[in-house]
Amino acid sequence: GRVRSHEANMSFASLPRNKKVALTTLGVVTAGGAGLALMLHQSVKASDLELHPPHFPWSHAGPLSALDHASVRRGYQVYKQVCSACHSMEYLAFRNLVGVSHTEAEVKAIAEEIEVVDGPDESGEMFTRPGKLSDYFPKPYPNPEAARVANNGALPPDLSYIVNARHGGEDYVFSLLTGYCEPPAGVTVREGLYYNPYFPGQAIGMAPPIYNEVLEFEDGTPATMSQVAKDVCTFLRWAAEPEHDQRKRMGLKMLMGSAILIPLVYYMKRHRWSVLKSRKIAYRPPK
Repeated sequence: GRVRSHEANMSFASLPRNKKVALTTLGVVTAGGAGLALMLHQSVKASDLELHPPHFPWSHAGPLSALDHASVRRGYQVYKQVCSACHSMEYLAFRNLVGVSHTEAEVKAIAEEIEVVDGPDESGEMFTRPGKLSDYFPKPYPNPEAARVANNGALPPDLSYIVNARHGGEDYVFSLLTGYCEPPAGVTVREGLYYNPYFPGQAIGMAPPIYNEVLEFEDGTPATMSQVAKDVCTFLRWAAEPEHDQRKRMGLKMLMGSAILIPLVYYMKRHRWSVLKSRKIAYRPPK
């Protein structure tokens, strides 16, 4: 490989000056053309025609900031009373709420409100029973086809990991929920769709799901549209990343341990090993 590289360098160096200039110019033009084509491609992509969501100051956005668990609790209430009519969260079980937003007794009471088809029993028959902690959140529709029929052909996405599945995360979901407006002049939206500048294509099949006082929070927090959207986004962030707080605690412990370990390692390297590393071995032949 070294011989070939050396031969290539020698062959280029042996070229006449005018050929060197021509080859260099060709390389620069080719690279510039490729860069220009890439820039033009990026500038006309459909994604750049969308309205990108702004960045909001989430309380859990800092490197050492934990989730607001009171907001997670309110967000679950929003999901249960508003979102669960159309959207599933099939990867969340009731037991996941214990110690995060509710006590074990509260979650048991919530789970027992639903009826779960279980079985078969000893006679081979299916039966219904009250929900328990190990059950997953119920689905609003039995299958995707039924979901499409009930929503004019649109399939409501599962919300378990929606915050991680959408570019922009909580910012996108918050902007989408609060961004419904009248279409601008010259833009018509097909019947059954709604104009939302943050949604790809601007026409979304979901009707505006939240508004002021859409529900009454059990802790007395005023249920403004922005408060409802903020709480459900915090809940969805926890759902997509339940290890959020533990991950940041582990990071803090690692930083604290590194603050102790790194100076110690530096001391060992600089002082304890300096004597051994600076030794000079002299070979004296026998006389």
